[in-house]
Amino acid sequence: MAKFKCLIALALSPMLLLAACGGGGDEDQASSVDKDAAASSALSDQIMVDPDLATQNQANSAVTADNADGELPPEMRSPEAIARARAQAVKLVGGPGKLRKTPQALAVEGKLPSDSTYSTAAEIAAKPGGVDCTKKVDYTMEWAARLPATFPVYPQGSVQEAAGTDEGACSLRVVTFVSAVPMNEVIDFYYTRAADAGFKVQHIKDGDDDVLAGVKDSSSFTVYVRNKPSGSTEVDLVTAGA
Repeated sequence: MAKFKCLIALALSPMLLLAACGGGGDEDQASSVDKDAAASSALSDQIMVDPDLATQNQANSAVTADNADGELPPEMRSPEAIARARAQAVKLVGGPGKLRKTPQALAVEGKLPSDSTYSTAAEIAAKPGGVDCTKKVDYTMEWAARLPATFPVYPQGSVQEAAGTDEGACSLRVVTFVSAVPMNEVIDFYYTRAADAGFKVQHIKDGDDDVLAGVKDSSSFTVYVRNKPSGSTEVDLVTAGA
């Protein structure tokens, strides 16, 4: 949990290194485990058995409790599971042939200009109207099921941690999940969803992370995607606004 709290602060501060979060303390992790386990278990059961809720969630994703090693169970890494996830992703973007190819990433070092799409997206998420939303977030898996319709968890993704707030002017969601689908396909999915919804999108490379950020009026999203040593794809998804 300590690492996740650090992620929220850094993810909303353009081009600060995510590696600075380091490892989290066991005390913070333990303090939230009962609350998250109860919420994630209930959500997982509901999403997998309730067709209406699955439709509402769009990605029909299994919301799971934080795994000790952050890895997917074997049944979620099988060729059949990957094929199901891909098929659901294709359906969500409008069918075969609708998935767009993400433009090549811009490699950057240091802090991006304040008027860049990435910087603007972070500003919208962190301080709408000058209010610091990062200090108002609540840490529970429930927020993974309350993402904006345009940016659901990638189909069949396993949610590791989630936080969010709707307090005052804030409408912030931060979700970390793991997918067995290759990194480039996950990025293309979010690029397609964003572009189809009319977002201005920027794709950058920050160390080992591919970062996709977008802005539309008073709404924004940022997706940090990286390969795990196991071959799985890890994603930090930040959304703000309607």
